[in-house]
Amino acid sequence: MTMPKQETHTVQALRGLEDSRSSVRLRAAPAVGTTPDGRFIDKLVERCAIEPEFYVREMLSWALTRHSASVTVPELLNEVRSERAQARSQALHTLSKIGDRQAWPAITRALLSDADDEVARSAWRAAVVLVPEGEEPELAAVLSTQLGRGGRETQLSLSRVLIALGEVISPSLRAATTDLDPRVRAHALATERLLRDPDAGFEFAIEEAKRVVALGRTDQEE
Repeated sequence: MTMPKQETHTVQALRGLEDSRSSVRLRAAPAVGTTPDGRFIDKLVERCAIEPEFYVREMLSWALTRHSASVTVPELLNEVRSERAQARSQALHTLSKIGDRQAWPAITRALLSDADDEVARSAWRAAVVLVPEGEEPELAAVLSTQLGRGGRETQLSLSRVLIALGEVISPSLRAATTDLDPRVRAHALATERLLRDPDAGFEFAIEEAKRVVALGRTDQEE
């Protein structure tokens, strides 16, 4: 008995997502997104958690955004509670792309301060997209607890997210400029500078902030 054409396509696509060759997986993921089918969702979510190649993961997320949010969002919300860091990170990344604010309650303080930098960064970006109107100041206060964390990329990610929230971050940043930790103070000062002057560039802003902190001054004292 010959398998219907649609069934053949489904089987081939699912096999492609599991192929050992990344080039095949990279072709399969957008093909799945081009012809959405609810039967793909479980496999797409499963692959997001274990796919080693960045560009393939991006295509997997894109394919999920092409499916109905009413089906994908609940599946992704399950993933943000996974013990696997990549599963949490990629689920959060995909939720930020979908932009369904029903996912907002899942963006917990625990995720925003996750021990894994990639998970935390994904949570920060998702939070900025999903935060309900009026809750931005509270989110800014939580995010400011992460100032000074990690290396350049992590700090740059946090600064960008905070700046995306706008002027509501100013009180939290101002408080952080008096923190006992010099890394926190420098990061807060750099983010303040970028909020005022987006063209300054993060490298310049952070180096200037480190100099200010080393001299034991703040902008208000200069």
